[in-house]
Amino acid sequence: MHEPADHDLLRQFAEQHSETAFAALVARHVDKVYATALRHTRNVHAAEEITQAVFVILAKKSGRLGAKVILAGWLYETARLTAVTYLRSEIRRTRREQEAHMQSALNEPADDAWPHIAPLLDDAMSKLSAAERHAVVLRYFDGKSLGEVGAALGASEDAAKKRVSRAVEKLRGWFTKRGVTLTATVLTATIAANSVQAAPAGLTATVTAAAVKGAAVSGSTLTLIKGALKVMTWTKMKTAVVVGVATVLVVGTTAEAIEDLFKHLDTDPNSSSKLDSVSPTLVLRPTQYPMNSVGFQNPSGKSIVANTSIKEMIRHAYGFTTSVRMTLPTDLPQGQFDYLNSLADHHRVALRAELQKQFGLIAHVETREADVMWLKVKDAEKLESHLVQNNKPGNLGTFKMSRGKSNDSITGFESMQLAELLETIFQKPVIDQTGSTLFYEWKSKAEMNPAAKGKSREGVWRSMIDQLGLELVPSREPVEMLVVEKVK
Repeated sequence: MHEPADHDLLRQFAEQHSETAFAALVARHVDKVYATALRHTRNVHAAEEITQAVFVILAKKSGRLGAKVILAGWLYETARLTAVTYLRSEIRRTRREQEAHMQSALNEPADDAWPHIAPLLDDAMSKLSAAERHAVVLRYFDGKSLGEVGAALGASEDAAKKRVSRAVEKLRGWFTKRGVTLTATVLTATIAANSVQAAPAGLTATVTAAAVKGAAVSGSTLTLIKGALKVMTWTKMKTAVVVGVATVLVVGTTAEAIEDLFKHLDTDPNSSSKLDSVSPTLVLRPTQYPMNSVGFQNPSGKSIVANTSIKEMIRHAYGFTTSVRMTLPTDLPQGQFDYLNSLADHHRVALRAELQKQFGLIAHVETREADVMWLKVKDAEKLESHLVQNNKPGNLGTFKMSRGKSNDSITGFESMQLAELLETIFQKPVIDQTGSTLFYEWKSKAEMNPAAKGKSREGVWRSMIDQLGLELVPSREPVEMLVVEKVK
């Protein structure tokens, strides 16, 4: 019987929320993901947690992965990046320690080569191009024929053979520089025989329940998922080569059209489609408009905002949800600015380059001890009563907050999203400790206007949290901070 292709199963899950389809994907790829995680961590419990996180991420992104995505390669790379995120947080080992362990093994037989290859394999794989990595995963991790590799990559069998050969030679060269000299035959045979190993019994069911049914996962797993998603985003951005981001308008879009877009930003319902018609342009300048800060990012990723601060520009450029986890230089430029970015791709990388060019501002992520608040479940039954009917993963982005004269409401939110919102309210890092990946809704009986309720702004939100069956608990722990600096 012909087995359905990965992209068919993924589409079935994304469109119909088919648990059967998702379980089939998990069963097909769980061993590879688990083995990748285990190579990094050498810890079965950590590998299981990473595997669970990878498939939760897959469920969240299922609706955005097109038919051209090579799922085997995507899952391998996601597993690798998630494992890297885990290792960074645990400070388990460094690359230097791995390489020191490898100063041996010349022309070893396949049975003995694996202990020397394993600690460095995934680092070596990260040096390949995406197409080369997909080819190696399909050929030697999944055991596909060259014809099947070619079909998956949209190429002929001969082209697939050449791509695999080039990738193997790059791997051999990388290993040789680190003291491990192997023939192509020994290297590929060793990878094929050892790169994938059976995941523990029951892990497939656990992973499927967490990703599809929204079964509770640990706070550490939620943190790992969030960190991995951030690493995946930054890794994608770092692959961009930004060649001369210009602050002048390119031919094809008139200055008048740009100014008209800014002027009517808060009133024109067609602003999003008009932004798509703007030629590739980046504008960052002192504001020319007295309106309140207003702007948006359209589905194409293009952005426009009038009368905003440099602080907000930095937050957007580095992908931080709130400015609470940022440390800023005392001489940060003051005033308000207008910003438009209609480049075809790598929008944040371009903005980073422009911030450095105009203001000498750069930033890096650093882990620092900080006062935080844990968002925890206080009353599970009360929280369950606020579940959105027909809960489905993949609804991230449907978060809506409505305000009216009679009541306020928030719909389609995850606890992790709520934690991010509360961060902006209380101006302190909020860590989601609920263990939930489900979606909730909340409706108040009156406005959330503090004056109308006779409460402080924080008091109003604490009441809302209590109504949801949640609580905020003060704590202190290391958190990732965006440290902004001025370069001379």
